[in-house]
Amino acid sequence: MAAKIKGRPAWIRRKFGAHLSIAGGHDRAARAAAALGMGALQVFTKSNNQWNAKPLTDEQVAAFRSATAEAGIADPVAHDSYLINLASPDDTLWRKSIDAMAVELERAEALGVVDLVSHPGAHVGCGEEAGIARVAAALDEVHRRTSGFSCRIALETTAGQGSCLGHRFEHLAGILDRVLDADRLSVCVDTCHVFAAGYRLGTASEYNETIGELDRIVGLNRVRAWHLNDSVKGCGSRVDRHAGLGRGELGLEPFGRIVADPRFAALPMILETPKGTEGGEDLDAINLRILRRLEAAAEADAAGGSRAARAS
Repeated sequence: MAAKIKGRPAWIRRKFGAHLSIAGGHDRAARAAAALGMGALQVFTKSNNQWNAKPLTDEQVAAFRSATAEAGIADPVAHDSYLINLASPDDTLWRKSIDAMAVELERAEALGVVDLVSHPGAHVGCGEEAGIARVAAALDEVHRRTSGFSCRIALETTAGQGSCLGHRFEHLAGILDRVLDADRLSVCVDTCHVFAAGYRLGTASEYNETIGELDRIVGLNRVRAWHLNDSVKGCGSRVDRHAGLGRGELGLEPFGRIVADPRFAALPMILETPKGTEGGEDLDAINLRILRRLEAAAEADAAGGSRAARAS
């Protein structure tokens, strides 16, 4: 299952985690991650379906930072509000989105978040090029307001539903090329989204072709996080519906390849799979166990390759 890659370095434990609820406080999410043995975590900085939120208190910030440190989560990830649309042709919504994104980045910076994941936005009929230009201008303004921040905005690949940007790697490259301080941007690759957008990951050749295209157009150095989700719908469906690992159209093999790929070894790998329980067990725990099993298989494969190389 694991792809054989020449020059594989010493094995690095992967940072598996999930998006967890902040109900009861951000620190509660970090403690829940620790309880499940996660090495990564994604949270919302505030309610994702509201524009406004009370400012974070010093106590809340300290509690989250302490909890993530105790859990050994060195690079927590956040996701911005789904209300934000930096590509909007409507000036009122566009400016409101800029204001909201600046606040999101301020909250993420305070919490010690490394990457704030954000959907590029929907052009709502004004066209892809105009939408990309709007996103870039909005990000320039957000960066101007948050000078000196270390938290990056991670542009997320999308499934391509409606007029949403981000379903082609060229969209992300277009934004990166236009933003003045592009070093403050990164990319988050969602497996369900890229598959639904038409990029194949199933076979080794398909995986290599898609990752090669991502590298050529965007640059793998830009990729700073993964969302590991199976897809309910097929390749090219442009439908964003996540499934548990191995329970959708992707199957397990693509996840085995991602986990085995040394180029992504140090990156947070976040589950956004359906929540709930099965047989009395938390679904996040089930999906994490699958990832650890894939990791063990990849590690064994790497060890076998090293022994074979020494023997030759």
